[in-house]
Amino acid sequence: MNILSLENITKAFGERKILDQASFFLQEGEKVGIIGINGTGKSTLLKMIAGLEDADEGKITFANHVICSFLPQHPVFEGEDKVIDAVLKKRRETSKEVGGGEVETEAKRMLTRLGVTDFEARCKTLSGGERKRLALVAALLSDSEILILDEPTNHLDHEMADWLEEQLKNRVGAVLMVTHDRYFLDSVTNRILEIDKGKLYSYQTNYSGFLALKAEREEMAMASERKRQSILRKELAWVQRGAQARSTKQKARLERYEALKNVAAPVTDGKVELSSASSRLGRTTLEINHISKSYGDKVLIRDFEYIFLKDDRIGFVGRNGCGKSTLMKMLLGQVQPDSGSIVTGQTVKIGYYAQEIGEEEMPPNQKVIDYIRDVAEFVQTPEGPVSAVKMLEKFLFEGKDQYGLLKKLSGGERRRLNLLKVLMGAPNILILDEPTNDLDITTLTVLEDYLDSFQGIVIIVSHDRYFLDRTVRRIFAFEDGGVLRQYEGGYTDYRQKRTDLQGETPEGIAANASATNKASDNGEEKTDSKADWKKRTVKLKFSYQEQKDYETIEQEIAKLEARLEELDGLMEKSARDFVKLNELTKEKIDMENRLEEKMDRWMYLEELKARIDRGETKED
Repeated sequence: MNILSLENITKAFGERKILDQASFFLQEGEKVGIIGINGTGKSTLLKMIAGLEDADEGKITFANHVICSFLPQHPVFEGEDKVIDAVLKKRRETSKEVGGGEVETEAKRMLTRLGVTDFEARCKTLSGGERKRLALVAALLSDSEILILDEPTNHLDHEMADWLEEQLKNRVGAVLMVTHDRYFLDSVTNRILEIDKGKLYSYQTNYSGFLALKAEREEMAMASERKRQSILRKELAWVQRGAQARSTKQKARLERYEALKNVAAPVTDGKVELSSASSRLGRTTLEINHISKSYGDKVLIRDFEYIFLKDDRIGFVGRNGCGKSTLMKMLLGQVQPDSGSIVTGQTVKIGYYAQEIGEEEMPPNQKVIDYIRDVAEFVQTPEGPVSAVKMLEKFLFEGKDQYGLLKKLSGGERRRLNLLKVLMGAPNILILDEPTNDLDITTLTVLEDYLDSFQGIVIIVSHDRYFLDRTVRRIFAFEDGGVLRQYEGGYTDYRQKRTDLQGETPEGIAANASATNKASDNGEEKTDSKADWKKRTVKLKFSYQEQKDYETIEQEIAKLEARLEELDGLMEKSARDFVKLNELTKEKIDMENRLEEKMDRWMYLEELKARIDRGETKED
């Protein structure tokens, strides 16, 4: 049954038209994810459906007795209201029945699950993330037929996101949400609605299926355009032949030419382009030496040490409030550890992409162009110096948009602009604290590609499982008692290894980690003393084969990369020779596999060389 209809909706802000004769129909029980680049009108569309904004043209119609519950991107509560009262009050606004004690009990259970346990606290004392979780609970408790969610996974850790996935999958009513969490979209949605240049495109699938269907749609549009251009060239040649074209008999053909000429070509997506800009990083990078940090009785970090290697890709994960952002601030020198030290190399230049950006960091009345010029007028890239104006164009801020005020930007546009400001500083160490909040999927994809080629260290705090899988090669997880445990690989590898650990439960893992750390604190090693007394230590060094590989591996990688580039050219030339194309494809797959093996070997040797240079030892 159709419960919501949007017919020929048009919405503009000044000269900027974000929706143009757009239509959409929602069925009972559908789980719909809305995607599109920042500034295309996703949040505006949700607000119009929720009745908080009006369309300039068109009609929005609900089926009889249908009620919507809306989770805004930045919810507002009365400052003096208690947590539990605020949730129940907001829930009553979008529910048919008031509910009794069982609703309050369920609200407290959900709040506890989302890390909010002081039900008597005043809303004015809560962080932005905590207020978002209060509003989420109120929306989930509603008995509305349509649940509208704007960025529901922002400020949720991995376990909370998993819990929310199950809540939404089991919900009977329809769900309409904007989110950039790609794993979340894949798991929850059965339909994707894309806003693209003012139009709405519907795909009856989840996010993975959408990618394939969108590529197919764009290819069909481009194929039609190629055909139009081919016909147009022929018609133009005919028109230019002269006298024959002027006869009355040929008027229809002239009209056909004019019609073809006036058809607009398909507009492709604007894409953020990032050029790698970084400074040289010396031998000493960032060294964390046995740091600890507590606030009162709460131990956030306990005896953590790590030396960042060049080109490290490190992710930090853990529950909200465990100390991730505190650790980032210690790396920046904004917070001091209770014990231990952090050594920063002389050539280190840190670029910090903060989780929250206030008016102090982005003055609302400053112009976009001035905000970037405050950092640099030009930035050096592999292609040469690039001006602030050109960099803004690469980030989809063109023409008069560059002279607009910061307060006119959407939340996602502000995040994108702030990311550019960080990169304009040409850092050699990037610290990204929740970088995926409010960034659109297109920008995230390009940022991921940028990090692949970034010449420096990348340190990421994120709850976005897809982003972590795509960008990091090592994860440190905050576990009970302030212990940070190291896991190799991305987020999926971390989850699997965590399950495989002895005990196979978070409690068992934490207990093991805590016991190990305690023994270390007491100067003890949990080893068999009888077997240990004969052991001696020797300095690390390359074996004969490792030394040989270290001296030649970069040349071997360069040869493989050159051959891959050559194969791409040959494949393009052999596009119609399927036998030859098949041979080249097989060779390319083989080359790519060999290159991946060589890159893994090169990473191992580089890390080993760094350990040797530090004079590390091993048991003989």
